[in-house]
Amino acid sequence: MSASAVHSLWTTAATAAEPISKIDAPKIEYGQLSPTLIVLGAAVVGVLVEAFVPRKSRYYAQVFVAVVALAAAFSAVVALAASGYGTTKAHIAAMGAVAVDGPALFLQGTILLAGILGVFTFAERRLDPEAHGNRVDAFAAQAASVPGSDSEKAAVKAGFTTTEVFPLLLFAIGGMLVFPAANDLLTLFVALEVFSLPLYLLCAVARRKRLMSQEAAVKYFLLGAFASAFTLFGIALLYGYAGSVSYATIAHVVDGTVTNVDPALAGTMGNDVLLLMGMALVVMGLLFKVGAVPFHMWTPDVYQGAPTPVTGFMAAATKVAAFGALLRLLYVVLPGMRWDWRPVMWAVAIVTMLGGAIAAITQTDIKRLLAYSSIAHAGFILAGVIATSPDGVSSVLFYLGAYSFVTIGAFAVVTLVRDAGGEATHLSKWAGLGRRSPLVAAVFAVFLLAFAGIPLTSGFAGKFAVFKAAAEGGAGALVVVGVISSAIAAFFYIRVIVLMFFSEPKPEGPTVAVPSPLTTTAIAVGVAVTLVLGVAPQYFLNLASQAGVFVR
Repeated sequence: MSASAVHSLWTTAATAAEPISKIDAPKIEYGQLSPTLIVLGAAVVGVLVEAFVPRKSRYYAQVFVAVVALAAAFSAVVALAASGYGTTKAHIAAMGAVAVDGPALFLQGTILLAGILGVFTFAERRLDPEAHGNRVDAFAAQAASVPGSDSEKAAVKAGFTTTEVFPLLLFAIGGMLVFPAANDLLTLFVALEVFSLPLYLLCAVARRKRLMSQEAAVKYFLLGAFASAFTLFGIALLYGYAGSVSYATIAHVVDGTVTNVDPALAGTMGNDVLLLMGMALVVMGLLFKVGAVPFHMWTPDVYQGAPTPVTGFMAAATKVAAFGALLRLLYVVLPGMRWDWRPVMWAVAIVTMLGGAIAAITQTDIKRLLAYSSIAHAGFILAGVIATSPDGVSSVLFYLGAYSFVTIGAFAVVTLVRDAGGEATHLSKWAGLGRRSPLVAAVFAVFLLAFAGIPLTSGFAGKFAVFKAAAEGGAGALVVVGVISSAIAAFFYIRVIVLMFFSEPKPEGPTVAVPSPLTTTAIAVGVAVTLVLGVAPQYFLNLASQAGVFVR
């Protein structure tokens, strides 16, 4: 066929087609997206505060903006849940991009509460000794200056502080709010980047041990970039498979119930190789964020190098957001592929539980120990994901809520134990802490017992719920491995308690700094939630089971 003939075909096809209609304006339900919009709006206000408010007043302005915004966003989540958006009115908002349903609201509420406690630990200014008459926090005086350089020394002398951490924290929380509620793959990816990039920066701005902090940030950034690339490639393959990035459409193509097929995609649509590879790559990106073995290698280094307030916030909130997204992907998009993904998840859960617990035994640094502990917890939560039942969803929601408060509380306690070089994170320094400061040691012991899953703590209620759901879902063998891993994990938690209470304190040992009311509040809330969820978990388990239904 000649070129002119082809061209005439194109022109006749164009004229034969109906006239192009107007592009419809997008319909956005601002009220239902208000929690995210409030947080991102406050983050933009925080950037303006950095630009226009004098340096002396910035700290107070930023803390005020951050706390008010997070409290307002949490109120918005509660209002949405109270007006039925978690149950009867659950639906897909923002032109199909975001789901407003029980799991999304529950996880958003958890992230916002963790964020408020995170702001409190970020704003702590009484732990480090005053530098040149100025109170200082955990963050570098001037993040842009080279560690040890003259400009850094001048910034310390002038009493500068990095108040940009507050808008960065708000941007990260904004991304985390969208991540578990995303209802198409592009929204998922944008949310992933929005919360990852601020975290890479926050890891690099420690006041003490700055080189180690920057090394942690570079490792996290490089490995995170790889994981994002895998995720994006997986999204491309799933688009090729289903002809859409919408969760619902992909689920219909997987089930074989799709009706209108785009002729351009008819050739690749339903090609199972694209589906399996795309699914594997997207799930791999989410397992990286969760910190599951074998995608966990960044966790100990980043947890150890990042400023401790950042580590505590990141360990709590990132897990909540990433598990929320993983649940939605597996339960809403790929329920038809259950027989393909369950065996893989079994293997990942088993190596994660055992790998995290066994590696933690050999650790000599308290932050690395908590990092490996968080890897083991990712394995326990995966047991609930594998259950593929409504109980599985609600047990995972409950576990995430309980775990996030324990984690922030535990890292807040770590910030208090200090020597001349800053935080004393080596375990040998913690010997005899129970005699030197019984209250701090007792509080830390409560958090460690919760991590170990001892009865009357939130950790026991969470583990029991997850293992029960897994056993009822036919994963009994997984529960046996989980119980063995819990026993191994209990060994190293109790070893720290023994070290604190039954060892002689060293004369040159660390001191316990007296925190301001901010950190005290974060730790007190952590203890209160840990004990309340342990002693009387039923109300919160019911809340999680009401919130456990995804909108499709």
